[in-house]
Amino acid sequence: MGAPSISVVIPAYNEGQRLPRFVASLTHVALQQPTPRVEFLVVDDGSAPEHSTLQRASVEQAQAQLSAAGSHHRFTYVAAPRNGGKGSAIRLGWRHASTDSTWLAFLDADGAISADELFRLARLTDAPEAQAVEVLAGSRILMAGRRVVRNLGRHLQGRIFATLTDMNFGLHFYDTQCGVKLIRASVLHPLLDVLREERWLLDVELLALLKRQGARCLEVPIDWEDFGGSKVIPGLDAARMFWGLFKLRRRLDHLTLPTPDPRAPLPAHLPHTDTR
Repeated sequence: MGAPSISVVIPAYNEGQRLPRFVASLTHVALQQPTPRVEFLVVDDGSAPEHSTLQRASVEQAQAQLSAAGSHHRFTYVAAPRNGGKGSAIRLGWRHASTDSTWLAFLDADGAISADELFRLARLTDAPEAQAVEVLAGSRILMAGRRVVRNLGRHLQGRIFATLTDMNFGLHFYDTQCGVKLIRASVLHPLLDVLREERWLLDVELLALLKRQGARCLEVPIDWEDFGGSKVIPGLDAARMFWGLFKLRRRLDHLTLPTPDPRAPLPAHLPHTDTR
């Protein structure tokens, strides 16, 4: 197998203050990590002009630094025609990803998952434990020496949501909503025309469809820190997500998936790691 290459989509909506710092951090770490090759696609999800200007400038500056250093990493800026939501922006970014990428990924723009943690996950794609899985998913769980910083209310809301998700879809995931996931391009490409969720439930939709296709998943405990500025509205967005779970299950119950390519080799079996 050749060295992996990864396309990481970073959806950004009015992130003119936080994104430039995060892009600078990603660039700094990328210059110290020659492998695996990572392509960052920052997707502007219909941001206000003042934010779009700052976001685009940060990406252009990052790419200039990488080019000057002769790095094979890359930053690309993609502008959505209008605000469509996180899920919509991620799907748009994946459609602009390099066709030779072996993994497709997404990463939240708020910096809660550091550049160091992103590259730690990226290096795992070439490690023995990843050879038998199709999905590497970050997980905010206090174990294996990891550090997770968030307020109690957000933690409890997340646990309730995870319980309801498991009851509806049987994913056996500790943390479906953690903002970093890497998926083998070979199993994700056939699903791009099937994915419909435009906002936060893309994670659940994606994992449910991958499970139906027989994909194997590995949750990886990560460091995560809430720096504030979340666009989630307490109570209201929770209600929307719970109602969205109900609608998503109804839709997926009646969905016919594309037939997997029987010629595609399957990796050796490795059971899903349940961090609970």
